[in-house]
Amino acid sequence: MFEPVGLTQSELRQRGRKVVRRGGKQILLVASSERVFAVANRCPHEGYPLSEATLGPACVLTCDWHNWKFDLASGEALVGRDPVRTYPVRLEGDEILLDLADSPAERQRERALAGLTAAIADDDPTRMAREVARLERAGYDGRLALVHAIGAVGERLEGGMTHAHAAAADWLRLAERAPSPETRLAALLEPIAHLAWDTLGAGRFPYPDAERPWDGAAFVAAMEAEDEPLAQAYAAGALAAGLGYADLRPALAEAALAHYADFGHSAIYVLKTGQLIEALGEAAARPLLQALVHQLVYARREERLPEFRGYAGALAGWSERRARPAAAEDFVGLSTPAILKRLCASAGRPPAELFAALLGAAGWNLLYFDLAFDRAAGKVIADNVSWLDFTHALTFANATRHLCAERPDLWPAALLQLALFVGRNKGYVGAQQDVSAWAVDDPAGFVRAEMARLYDHGVPEPIIACHRLKVLFALEDELAAAPDAPWTATLCAGVNRYLNTPMKRRHGLRLATQARAFVAKEG
Repeated sequence: MFEPVGLTQSELRQRGRKVVRRGGKQILLVASSERVFAVANRCPHEGYPLSEATLGPACVLTCDWHNWKFDLASGEALVGRDPVRTYPVRLEGDEILLDLADSPAERQRERALAGLTAAIADDDPTRMAREVARLERAGYDGRLALVHAIGAVGERLEGGMTHAHAAAADWLRLAERAPSPETRLAALLEPIAHLAWDTLGAGRFPYPDAERPWDGAAFVAAMEAEDEPLAQAYAAGALAAGLGYADLRPALAEAALAHYADFGHSAIYVLKTGQLIEALGEAAARPLLQALVHQLVYARREERLPEFRGYAGALAGWSERRARPAAAEDFVGLSTPAILKRLCASAGRPPAELFAALLGAAGWNLLYFDLAFDRAAGKVIADNVSWLDFTHALTFANATRHLCAERPDLWPAALLQLALFVGRNKGYVGAQQDVSAWAVDDPAGFVRAEMARLYDHGVPEPIIACHRLKVLFALEDELAAAPDAPWTATLCAGVNRYLNTPMKRRHGLRLATQARAFVAKEG
């Protein structure tokens, strides 16, 4: 609906430009030799007043703060990214009338999501934030932006699913606990920015497009054979038949635990994909399942590495006739071959007992991690370990506990793989350290306080920030499942030390040293 603005063309042409205020809006009117233009007065970049901008030839308005340039007729950003809003103008005699009505919500949604796509491609977090805020202002749930982002990057994931997807479920849980709209938005933005970070500069890796009737055993066999087209076809057929993620999860868990896959990432991804689909709805199921299947098919099978080759024999020889009791102290300090042997001696004990013992040993390793390995420059590549090598034991344990509740037959593989974490990491601990300062008196309060810090964590790399999040949610979940577990004090202290010890996030000297050593041996 057009309405007068209390300003005539004659007055405007004398001034050249004029800001009028209507309904909480600031509108900049600009007169050219032939037309009158109306645009929002706030630059869509950082909000500086366009009334102070420079008007150039061809009706191009330049915001002089950052040199963004706008076509006044269309609002398009000729330099910069976000368009400026334009308002329809009608001239009746000398009177100027404007239509200040907001665009239909659906149109605002389309523009915000299109802008979000562009922001993801540019890895522009400030524009991502603006577009999600615009989407919410139009009345939509900000989670829609995450669904859109997952679809937008789907074919740019060379390795399939990443930590960005896995952490998204926990970021959404954190968003639901947010104490304010601002903190909720901050949490929602984290996985979107992480997806952009993961795919910056990536090529296109389209998924196979075919369908086959769902067959769980054949699906697992296809992934074992690294036949992605066939595996994707079975997954697509399942969705086409109306099956939900819960129907596929037992087969996915089997495929993930068939190997010590990607240092345990595959099992974590299977659990988190289900949680994410539950939070976002079935609209996210197809792209998430495609990314997960791709990751499972091509995951590294690390039990084939020399240090883990005892795993296959241990799994083959797993026997419930061996029932030696086990506690965390039985596994602390053991090498990989020794811990596999010791665990097999307890194969007949309840899985919950063995799980608690291994989790306690993993917590001990976390608490006593020797930071010299994280900070040294002269180590060989195989010794490039960091906090994340230790925290993954906790997140892997948490994932497998859930997966094995549904598939108890997978417990031997899950426990033996958890033992691989403990055995491998034992070489990077310093048992003589004084760790008393990291004791946690109130585990639940500790978790709450650390989670509250995540809304404004200040960590520049999404991969580092998301691990802090995932570790806290895994710890919270394990504490809820076993509030009186013997590992509670050790694991809480280890997480406390991890979260509150500065992490060296760039190893420039190590990189240079190892590169020179590598090249010197190339021959």
